[in-house]
Amino acid sequence: MDAFFGSQSSSRTRWSSDSLKNFRQISPLVQKHITRVYFTLCCAVVAAAVGAFLHVLWNIGGFLTTVASIGSVIWLLSTPPFEEQKRVFLLMALALFQGASIGPLIDLAIAIDPSLIFSAFVGTSLAFACFSAAALVARRREYLYLGGLLSSGISILLWLHFASSVFGGPIALFKFELYFGLLVFVGYVIVDTQEIIERAHFGDLDYVKHALTLFTDLAAIFVRILIIMLKNSVERNEKKKKRRD
Repeated sequence: MDAFFGSQSSSRTRWSSDSLKNFRQISPLVQKHITRVYFTLCCAVVAAAVGAFLHVLWNIGGFLTTVASIGSVIWLLSTPPFEEQKRVFLLMALALFQGASIGPLIDLAIAIDPSLIFSAFVGTSLAFACFSAAALVARRREYLYLGGLLSSGISILLWLHFASSVFGGPIALFKFELYFGLLVFVGYVIVDTQEIIERAHFGDLDYVKHALTLFTDLAAIFVRILIIMLKNSVERNEKKKKRRD
């Protein structure tokens, strides 16, 4: 038994040292690029929070902000990389519109339980940080093969959403779509982080585009976690009412 735990302890030590070695293998240029990506991502998150707050104040979120966010993405991706300030501005505008588009969901959370917003944000941040860290310390290209599986998962989600909207789906299908979607986008955090590192190694230092990729993952995770929490809160309240009756 002691030998078993001794071997487990030594394997954990090797994993930790190997992970640190893998992180050291990232060149200073790539490390600087990753820092810029995450700093830009944090600014985008702040812009999204401002957009959600503006919706709460003036009810601006909806179809128009959704269209505006899509237009901002297209405009950003069609803008050449040397127009750096313009692309950063477009990313912040996109995040602002995206936050406003999520505003109605935020309104619903405030009406049911305002603490759910903070809990969803913390849960999203922890999940994103943990899986980003896993991708950073893993061996190069170790998780890139998951991209094909995750693309298939996105296709399944689209078909499920189409089927449920056209034919009407049971609650079980909706739950599966939520949890499966959360799993898919958490997986994309790992794959996208490693792809960003790999692209940076080959000279692609477009930090605005890379921040956009991670922001898309982060927003998708936040929405799904918040919906799951809202659904669970409503179910708990209904159960309490039934017990009182």
